[in-house]
Parts: sequence; structure tokens; C-alpha cells
Amino acid sequence: MKDLKHIHFYEDLLEQANNELVQQAKSEGGVAVGYTCFYVPEVLLNVGNAFSVRLRAPNTGSLDISQYYMSSFVCGYSRALVERAFEGGYNFLDMWAGTDTCQQMNRVVENVVEFRLIDNPNFTHGFLDAPMKITEHGNKHYEHMIQVEFLDKMKESFGVDISDEAIRKAVKEHNEMCKIFEAISELRKAENPVITPREFHILCLVSYACPTSLILPYLKETYADIKERKPDAKNPWRARFVVVGSELDDYTFSEIMESCNAYVVADRYCFGAIPGRKQIPLTTDRPALEQVCEFYLAENQCPRFMSKEKIEERHEIARKLYEEFSADGIIYEQAKFCDFWGYERMLENAKFLDDGDDIPVLQIDREYVIAGAGQLRTRIQAFVESVEIKKIQKAGGAE
Repeated sequence: MKDLKHIHFYEDLLEQANNELVQQAKSEGGVAVGYTCFYVPEVLLNVGNAFSVRLRAPNTGSLDISQYYMSSFVCGYSRALVERAFEGGYNFLDMWAGTDTCQQMNRVVENVVEFRLIDNPNFTHGFLDAPMKITEHGNKHYEHMIQVEFLDKMKESFGVDISDEAIRKAVKEHNEMCKIFEAISELRKAENPVITPREFHILCLVSYACPTSLILPYLKETYADIKERKPDAKNPWRARFVVVGSELDDYTFSEIMESCNAYVVADRYCFGAIPGRKQIPLTTDRPALEQVCEFYLAENQCPRFMSKEKIEERHEIARKLYEEFSADGIIYEQAKFCDFWGYERMLENAKFLDDGDDIPVLQIDREYVIAGAGQLRTRIQAFVESVEIKKIQKAGGAE
């Protein structure tokens, strides 16, 4: 297939956090709000003249400085963020929307604030105390914290419009973008899809890393191009997989999957399309803020939610994606030293074994920057071959 429209522009945008569209939004008077977690409702950071940037640290090299302040037993994503902050890579930020959801990420915000790593005289930050299970009281507390720690500070410090009307306008634009991703996801169900795992990963990343209002026109043109695209005459894909797991903003992972002729049919990980690119329903009879907060808590599938109901829900979502997208297996990927996902992937692997459904599951422990690509490729290649052998055995009626 020919190159997807704007794909090289998207690659350039992902080379740095302060990319071309972020710079354009800033030059037009925009307020840049960085965040790192789904617990922070992305759409609420896009009200008025504010815009969200889900923080990444592309092209990370040495982590010596961050390792000195945080130790080597902290996840690579956290260390990379601190390292990039020391380098001045986030000086464009006006605000950091932090969350008390992960102790390692807590330390990121602490370092950024205490060492004054953001060289911006107007810089401020908010800190969200998020509930660990869904209850009526937890919902109210979550909404209150978002109001006080994020929205009120955006208004007081930068004059951002946080009215109900502004929130509804942001949700409308957000849903317009999500509608594109939902449509493209449907195309991935085809036996020989017209979009590759690498391309979809890139599209998803730029939608998080760029101002929604500025990236949306490009995404519309790309989707129009995808609809006109014809797949290769020969189907190159040997197996289809659902990928579930922790923060994954290095599309090298998807490139490795492609090199093994393994197709990613659904991405249920941080920075993925599920659930981050799902439309938010709103009614007119209740405040938009209340409905948005309820949506994000209900859709949140972070393993930090340790209630029995959420654990079972995450398991069933992975199973349903496996069935809905006609997958051949599930890959659980975890950033090294991520406590929550380290527990989750072990639990889920055991649960699928106990279910007795014979769903192939592969567990991967990886660094933030996809290093050791050869080893990772070998493991994925072996998994693909094991899935193919099972297919042959089933077709032949072998045990």
C-alpha cells in the first residue's frame, strides 16, 4: 500500500513534545496543559483556549540525572519525563495536571515542582486525588478534585473559560475526533485491513500529543484517504492480536509486530484507542462536568482499580475484544517496574488459563524505550508460530 496521507508529518510531530502544532497553539494564545494519565479527563483540559498535551519523552537517551534522583527501580516512563524536564523539554507547559494514582508518577511531579524544572514564570500545577473504586461518594470527590485542582486553577491563572457551554463545546470536538478512530477501528476487523498497526499507532499518538483543534483537520483528511485505500493483493498477516497493557508511546513496538507479520487488531493500553478514543455521551438535563467525570471513571480500566467488579470487567473487556476482532491471541505488555501492570498481567494470564478457553496469551516486560528489539521480535515471532501450530492442529482435529 502507498504511504498514508500526512503520515510523515505525523512522524515529525512525534519527534518532540513541543511539536509544530503545540508551538502554533501557543503562538495563538493557547494554554498548554500537560498530563500523563487517563484519570485526568483529557477533554476537560481542552476547554476555552486551553489545550491538552499527553506528555512523552521521545528519543530518550541517557537517564543518569533522573536515575540519581529517582533510582533505577522506577519505571522508564517516569524517569524519562524527569530527564526531559531537566533538559528543558517541557518549558512550553503552562500547567501540569498530575494525579495521585501512581507513586512513581507522584515523584515525577514532586521533582518537577520542587526543582522548578519548568522555566515558565506562569507555570502552575494541579494534583488529583482519584478514587480506587466507583461509588457515589467517590464520584463526587473525583468531580470536586477536578474542579478545584484543574479547572479553577486554569481559570484563575490563565482566564480559561470553564463554563458548561465551554465543556460541551470541547466534548463535541473530542467526539468528532473519536468518531474517526471508531470508524478506523472497524476497518481493522477485516481479514486484510487497509491500515497497518504502525500507522494506527502513529495516528493515535498524534491525537494525544497535539492540540485537538489543530490535529483534527489532518485526521479527517487521513481518514478520507484510508477509505479510498485498497489492501495489498496478498494478505501479509499470519496472526491477529489484541494488545493490552501499560503506557506505550513508542510505535517501534508496532513496527516489530509488523516485522513478524502480526496484526494488532485492538489496542487496550495507555495512549491507545480503547477506551481513550470513545465518544462521550452528554444529555442536557445535567451539568456537563458531572457527566464527563462519570464517563471517565466508568470507562477507566487502569489496574489501580482493585475492586472485584473492575478486575472482572477488565478481564471481560479483553475477552470481548478478542472475540469481536477475531483475534488469535492476547498480548499483555508491561513497562518494567510498573507495579500495577506487573500484578495485572500475571493475574490475567492465570485467569485465562483457569477459564479453559484456550486463548493464547503472551506476557511482555519491556523498557520505556523499546530497546533490545531483537529479543522482543524473537518472542513475538515464537508466539506467532505457536498460534499457527494451534490453528493447524485444530484444522486437522489433532490434540
